[in-house]
Amino acid sequence: MTPQVVLVHGIRTSATMWRAQLAHLEAAGVPATAVDLPGHGTRMDEDFTLHEALHTIDAAVRRAAEAGPVLLVGHSMGGLLSLAYTGGENPPPVTALIAASCSALPRGAALRTYRLLAGAVDALPGRGMWLTERVLDATIPTETRADFGAGGYALDAQDAALRSLAALDIARSVARIRIPLWFVNGQFDQLRTHEWLFRRLAPHAELILVPRTTHLVTAMRPRVFNAVLELALAVVRERS
Repeated sequence: MTPQVVLVHGIRTSATMWRAQLAHLEAAGVPATAVDLPGHGTRMDEDFTLHEALHTIDAAVRRAAEAGPVLLVGHSMGGLLSLAYTGGENPPPVTALIAASCSALPRGAALRTYRLLAGAVDALPGRGMWLTERVLDATIPTETRADFGAGGYALDAQDAALRSLAALDIARSVARIRIPLWFVNGQFDQLRTHEWLFRRLAPHAELILVPRTTHLVTAMRPRVFNAVLELALAVVRERS
């Protein structure tokens, strides 16, 4: 059966962040679906809730699983949600998982600091979008620069999403995962704070560090991330 790929975006962005990966997978003949989480992208008018976010992933995975083995791929918040979903008490039909830019537990002082900084930026004139755009212009190559914000920025959902993540027991979820698992982090990613813990909880997982890259690894080094997809797909094919 042909492997299927489900892609889950990070906070504030949308399914459009995966355009480079979707184009690569389409060219390779691999069916793929990029979801929009509640409060993001095409669902900007909805409230973000943890229940609906996990339901969105589950619905996409189960549809894909009807056609073949599923490779689930999540970035940042999408990676944390994918870890929580895959490591639930009742394992879903996921054959392999790539969790990118999310090797941090969303709790305690780290989460409070992140929310504080996000709130400070949001309080700037124009909700700080001039700063966001300058940072993206300086770090993301031209070929993927437009993808990150093409679906709009979910500024109104940001704090609710961050607050919701604290309810996830990511450590317990990671420890439950038995399928092939890759942690993919940029060399300078600020969310590598618990990378050591994730590796201890999932000793079978592989860690891939992408040099000269920050948090937005999928957009900064799309060819490298696409190569990781190919590696994971090869493992999925072997297991099917």
